[in-house]
Amino acid sequence: MNSQSSTRKFQYAIVIGRFQPVHFGHQRLIEEGLRAAERVIVVVGSDRKPRSFKNPFTFDERERMVRASLRSTEQMRVSVIGVGDSPYNDQLWIASIQSAVDRLILQDGVPPARAKIALVGHLKDASSYYLRLFPSWEFVAHQVVESINATDVRALYFDPEMRGQLSPADLPDGTAAFLDRFTASDDYAALCDERAFLADYKAKYCYAGSDFPPIYTTVDAVVVEAGHILLVQRKFHPGKGTWALPGGFVGQHERLQEAAVRELKEETRLKVPVPVLNGSLKASHVFDAPDRSQRGRTITHGFFFELAHNQWTGLSDVRADDDAADVRWVPIAEFLDMQERMYEDHYFIANHFLGGLGKN
Repeated sequence: MNSQSSTRKFQYAIVIGRFQPVHFGHQRLIEEGLRAAERVIVVVGSDRKPRSFKNPFTFDERERMVRASLRSTEQMRVSVIGVGDSPYNDQLWIASIQSAVDRLILQDGVPPARAKIALVGHLKDASSYYLRLFPSWEFVAHQVVESINATDVRALYFDPEMRGQLSPADLPDGTAAFLDRFTASDDYAALCDERAFLADYKAKYCYAGSDFPPIYTTVDAVVVEAGHILLVQRKFHPGKGTWALPGGFVGQHERLQEAAVRELKEETRLKVPVPVLNGSLKASHVFDAPDRSQRGRTITHGFFFELAHNQWTGLSDVRADDDAADVRWVPIAEFLDMQERMYEDHYFIANHFLGGLGKN
């Protein structure tokens, strides 16, 4: 240990964020961590999610942006790890981060319980509540850096008509260089299309003369049979190409369960009579994470159907509707590895009814 590191107060500093993309605020937090601790562990959230306007970049791409913001002398002192979301279970998310951090510390031969750990961050708004969820780590507050935030970067970058307003000087050099290369990709074009769809959607579906955006009510069906779960592949934006639970919006004159059964039958052409479906209902639950949908505030009601299996006829027949690219019965063991291909929070909705089998 050199004389400079021996003057640092902490052995480890933790920096948590989505880094979509890395901006100067993120860079300053990491720099603060390097000043405070011998090693910095950067926790990249929302890992294993499909690309979307809100989460456009993969873990590997975000790690490269983080690394590009560091000096060569700092690379060995920084570790970057990915952690998935748990939108309906903060305790599981906390445990995932703690266990990932503990594994890195153990690799250094240090007992995690004895390590002196700092959590570096800034309390910008209600979304920063997670910084208070780790009482065993000493919180080190950092002042907000006056720079463009990630939300505004995405809004400009994925709008081809506005992209020119985003100057390379607004971002760390590594991020600016990455974004410049990314514009030539098919993924960039698809994300621009999704952004345009969402902007049009929000403008179209709003209360006239009101500043209050609408709140949508939807239903989703989790249907299992003989160790398989029924999924549809989305044909249109948002989430084009991802896999989803059958579901949709509730009609003006429908009860929730009626809407779930209707959407299920429409999207999958499932050859099971409605009375049998109603008799196969095992549970229901409300899923209301405020940011669960890119279209706006959307509260969905999940319904869990467990179908009896006829070993002589096989799995119940299904056929994709015109609005779906595909529909199929997926082995649950395979589904558990599909988090990065699932639409919005549908992986977590299904996992709720499957007994928390999913990985994080």
